[in-house]
Amino acid sequence: MSRIGNKAIVVPEGVEFNVNGQEVKAKGKLGELELRVHDEVSIKMEDVANDDGKTEKVITLAPKSNSRFANQVWPTMRTLVNNIIVGVTEGYAKNLEIKGVGYRGQIQGKTLVLAVGFSHDVKYDIPEGVEVTMLGPDGKPSQTDIQVKGINKQQVGQVAAKIRGFKPPEPYKGKGIRYVDEYVIRKEGKKK
Repeated sequence: MSRIGNKAIVVPEGVEFNVNGQEVKAKGKLGELELRVHDEVSIKMEDVANDDGKTEKVITLAPKSNSRFANQVWPTMRTLVNNIIVGVTEGYAKNLEIKGVGYRGQIQGKTLVLAVGFSHDVKYDIPEGVEVTMLGPDGKPSQTDIQVKGINKQQVGQVAAKIRGFKPPEPYKGKGIRYVDEYVIRKEGKKK
């Protein structure tokens, strides 16, 4: 049995959640997301009384068969359903920082323009559904801090990885684009 798959998902107040066969939809204050649950996994939503006596909507997922694949995909589907609920209520964010002398970025309309040591500026068109801002941790505008926000966890992570991929941190001086909490292993340079 899966520890993750066994956990029930409590639908928070203000979220409209619909199950239509294998299709699920979540609608919250930040937007609307939908997901198709794999055919090997069953999903059901029911009202359950909590400790306070109030009823709350609870989503449970279970494998339809006892096959190895069904047991593998079941916790994944539970996590994906939880991700869309968190996405429409709180949203997701990834923070990146640009390290290096003269390295900086700016937003021009719907394009992120990065000056990261190449002979030309790197231009990246920001996809629909994701918001990219040049804000520092204190919320003030910055040329070296990038914040990627959105309601779709996969899309936010993909955009952040794409931006980091333009100039990953190098091991000698640590120059490049990195996640804020990323640890870069450093190498020692040449010795005379």
